[in-house]
Amino acid sequence: MYQRTHHRPRSRQALVGHATLAVCLVAFAVPGSVVLSQEAALRGFLQDEVAAQREREEAFRAVPDPDRLREYMRVITEEPHHAGSPGSRQVALYMVEQLSSWGLEARIEEHEALMPMPVERVVELIAPTRFRLSLEEPRISQDKDSGDVGGLPSYNAYSADGDVTADLVYVNYGIPEDYERLEELGIDVAGKVVIAKYGRSWRGIKPKLAWEHGAVGCIIYSDPKEDGYYQGEVYPDGPFRPAFGVQRGSVMDMPVYPGDPLTPGWGSEPGVRKLNRVDATTILKIPVLPISYADAEPLLDALGGPVAPEDWRGALPITYRIGPGPARVHMKLSFDWQTRPLYNVVVRIDGTDFPDQWILHGNHHDAWVNGAADPTSGNVALMETARGLAELLQQGWRPKRTIILAAWDGEEWGLLGSTEWGEKHAVELRANAVAYINTDSTNRGWLSAGGSHSLQQFINEVARDVPGPRGGGSVREELLARRLETAEDDAARAAIESSEGFSIGALGSGSDYTVFLDHLTVASLNLGFSGDSSSSGVYHSKYDSFDWYTTFSDTDFAHIRALSQTVGTTILRLADATVLPFNFVDYATTIETYVEEIETLYQSLDEPPSLDLEPVRTALSRLGMAGSAYELALRRLDGVSSAALGARMEDVAKLNQLLFTSERALALRVGLPQRDWFKHLIYAPGLYTGYGVKTLPGIRESLEREEWSQATGFVTRVAEALETLADQVDDATALMHRVAG
Repeated sequence: MYQRTHHRPRSRQALVGHATLAVCLVAFAVPGSVVLSQEAALRGFLQDEVAAQREREEAFRAVPDPDRLREYMRVITEEPHHAGSPGSRQVALYMVEQLSSWGLEARIEEHEALMPMPVERVVELIAPTRFRLSLEEPRISQDKDSGDVGGLPSYNAYSADGDVTADLVYVNYGIPEDYERLEELGIDVAGKVVIAKYGRSWRGIKPKLAWEHGAVGCIIYSDPKEDGYYQGEVYPDGPFRPAFGVQRGSVMDMPVYPGDPLTPGWGSEPGVRKLNRVDATTILKIPVLPISYADAEPLLDALGGPVAPEDWRGALPITYRIGPGPARVHMKLSFDWQTRPLYNVVVRIDGTDFPDQWILHGNHHDAWVNGAADPTSGNVALMETARGLAELLQQGWRPKRTIILAAWDGEEWGLLGSTEWGEKHAVELRANAVAYINTDSTNRGWLSAGGSHSLQQFINEVARDVPGPRGGGSVREELLARRLETAEDDAARAAIESSEGFSIGALGSGSDYTVFLDHLTVASLNLGFSGDSSSSGVYHSKYDSFDWYTTFSDTDFAHIRALSQTVGTTILRLADATVLPFNFVDYATTIETYVEEIETLYQSLDEPPSLDLEPVRTALSRLGMAGSAYELALRRLDGVSSAALGARMEDVAKLNQLLFTSERALALRVGLPQRDWFKHLIYAPGLYTGYGVKTLPGIRESLEREEWSQATGFVTRVAEALETLADQVDDATALMHRVAG
């Protein structure tokens, strides 16, 4: 956003810096690639440990059972279980009962948060005709759960109370470029109610921008072009959104901070200090409500004014116009603004050799209604992962490192349970957390992986060794075959064919990894399967049910089983590797692509002041060379036996601490501008992208806002952080040489 088309040639200095770094990257990429190509090797394990580790992993992967997964899902989705409700507590108790029956130490850890529920919801068209919206999702006879009582009605959590009457304006997706188009057309939304389509951005950005442009209310609807009949048959005949299906969801301003709006930065429990609600900056300032496309059609059909641009038009059988008016609407919303309990389910398996090094895995258990796809598909995978670990424990295995599994509550409202738990335990987590592995919804398809690029090679090796759910080889082989099949051109196909693995994406926000990665700067991964089915047609509606999932998604539960097998293998390797499997070559090469994007953004601006990115490139070159030296040192472990290493375990512990705290070097203690809760200098959600990631956010968003001195300051901060990380990697290399003897 805010990019212009003016380009200037890159300076000679910048070109030289880029060329120098490119040479370094080529030079140090080889050792990492060699490690990846050693198909029999397990990164971080001694040669005499590999056979036992592989045997253990095979035993684990035999445990996850599609029939059990199906039964867990049936039980959990039997009733609505939104956070703050008795249903959420019942799910937590069910999980504790199951986990405890397998011999695991499971308990509920309670927090609380402000969770307002609707008291009154009214939207009506009062001119040029009168029409009152139903705001209801009717029961579908083919879906046994669609008529369940006790489910939350359709609404947006953390909307403001309000009683407003105003002309209506259609704002397309309600994102920044749409308001630029409205300005070009001479249309002002000040004092109006806007109606925006779901899509192209996280929902909370739409009312935030509407308020910033002076609107007094916001309606968000699901257009059938996005996930309704335009895409295919609608539920129950197909997987897509029926006419009265509504996407619930939080509109908390999570890019500022997630979690309880009243306790930013500290855990919310009874008796702790809390902000006054008026001082909670993440609560919306105007009323906002989601509606179905059946309810939206009469509102949009009543609009006058110019015909909407072609790319703004949806699939309703109307002429899409912008307004304002003559459509005039009345919105009246009120909420109870109560604090309610959160029930996090936590399992702990203590480690033997390194008990103060923690491997964490989480998935949330709360849903907007019954939530089969979101989140139960991922939550039942976590349960079978736990059962697989319990089976190994019964066979006498004990992990070297402590394993913590968690089923979070309140994720749908704004990552409440994970954030409050992470904030409460922040000191311990900064000291002890090795990595956090997140899952959420999962469907049919191929592995989707995002996270810290120091773990990119590691997750490639895991995917190499886990059988794929589609019968086409390993998880990695199936993914690479899919990427070849969908490559845009010959060049893209050639690049995939020449690669030895897959790249992972950068994470912004939108799920429970946020507190770990963005706030505590713990290396994190987010894993799931997707691409061959979609739950978007029933997303956050009452139709995300057991009947829908078992008819239109992962019907044989093979992909959920594969997710459990993938995550469990990941946990086992992180828990038992003698040396933690971090790789800094991948981190350096990936950050260099972000620097190139920053350079492109800078060149697109109209005559900005000079910005010298050379300090970042120089620091990246150092990090790359440090990473290369570490890879060479790591290979010396190939000739070391477990017996020989026994006398050097103190050095091994120090080495691992340097490795798992490496991500902390990329933390900015004072936080990012306008949102000091977010500490990571490499990854953050954008202030106006919501879930979408902004890499090198301090530099990038400063340029987008044309805050030139701030951008320059962040160049210095990023360069210093990368130099600190390079120093830490150098220290790890020196220790590795001592460990290897």
